[in-house]
Amino acid sequence: MKPIHDNLKAVRIEDDETGDLLPLLDYAGQKFSNLVKAVVDTNKGGTITLKVTVRPSTAGALAVKPEVRVTLPKGAPAEALLWPTPDGNLVAEDPRQNKLELRPIQNAPRELKTTTA
Repeated sequence: MKPIHDNLKAVRIEDDETGDLLPLLDYAGQKFSNLVKAVVDTNKGGTITLKVTVRPSTAGALAVKPEVRVTLPKGAPAEALLWPTPDGNLVAEDPRQNKLELRPIQNAPRELKTTTA
């Protein structure tokens, strides 16, 4: 009896992006990697489901139909922190806060002094 991965080596699945027929294990492996990256990025869980349907076909052959479903974790919805103005608009800077006048400073070389203790 062969391990399942040996039996699935010949099974092909259509790539949902390119339409190419790819080895099932390569395709599922790439989808699994994408899932792992998404879980790490969002710190939330996801799933991958591999379904292989086997049914009798003609002349003693078997029809094998694979399906890979991935449920990626839902990330936090994008949001912006905005402040309301008295006239009902939103702005990116708090209108109640004073603005700082920032300007570059000159880094003029200085002579270092040596002291003895």
